[in-house]
Amino acid sequence: ATTWSGFSLKWYVELFKDDSMLNAAWISLKIAFFAATAAVMLGTLAAMVMTRFKPFRGKTLFGALITAPLVMPEVVTGLSLLLMFVTLFSPLGMSPKGIGSIWIAHVTFTMAFVTVVVSSRLADLDKSLEEAAMDLGANRLKVFFVITLPIIMPALMSGWLLAFTLSLDDVVISSFVAGPDSTTLPMKIFSSVRLGLNPKINALATLLVAVVATAALIGWWISYREEKRRIRDMQMVLQQG
Repeated sequence: ATTWSGFSLKWYVELFKDDSMLNAAWISLKIAFFAATAAVMLGTLAAMVMTRFKPFRGKTLFGALITAPLVMPEVVTGLSLLLMFVTLFSPLGMSPKGIGSIWIAHVTFTMAFVTVVVSSRLADLDKSLEEAAMDLGANRLKVFFVITLPIIMPALMSGWLLAFTLSLDDVVISSFVAGPDSTTLPMKIFSSVRLGLNPKINALATLLVAVVATAALIGWWISYREEKRRIRDMQMVLQQG
C-alpha cells in the first residue's frame, strides 16, 4: 500500500464491496452532518449571548465554559463525557455508548469552534444596521432573521464546514463513547492500519479528500454569491437614498 505501482480502479471496487467500511463511513457522515448542524445552532446562540447581551454576572464564566474544549486535551474530554453518560444513562437502563453518545460528544467540542467563528463575525458587524431596523419598527427576532442572519451567513457556513470536518476526523473522543455497533470511519481506519496497510485505505483517502474539497468549494461559492448580493443590495439602497 505504500509503494507506487501505477493507476488502478481495482481498490475502489474492493472498497465498495467492503460492507463494514461502507457502514462505518455512513455512520460517520450521519453523525458529522447532524453534529455540525446542531453545533451551528447552539454556537450561534452562544455567540449572540457573548456579543449581543448586556454584561451579566457569570458572563465571563459562560464564555470560558463554552470555549473550554478548545484547550482541553481530547483524552480528558472523552473520559469526562464517558463518565457523564454512564452517570446519566445507566440508571435509566440506557446504554452510555452508541451513536447518540458520539453525536452529543461531537456537538460538545465542535460547538466551541463555531462559537469563536460566529463571535468574531458578530463583533465586526455594524450595529447601526440592526438599530436602524428596530427604529423602523422591527422586533429583535425579525432583525435577526432579516438583517443579522444574512450578514453572518458566510461565518455560519464556515463554522458548519469546520464542525463537519472535525467531527468526521475525530477518533480519540469517539473511541471513548462509541459502542460495538457504532464504529466510525476514523476508528475503522485506525484499527485497519494497526493490522497492516491496505490499498483500500488509500482509495478511501482519495475519496475523502475529493468530498471535502468539493464541499469546501461549494461553501466558498455560496458565500461568495451571498457576499456579492449583500454588497449589491447595499449599493442599491445607498443610491435610492
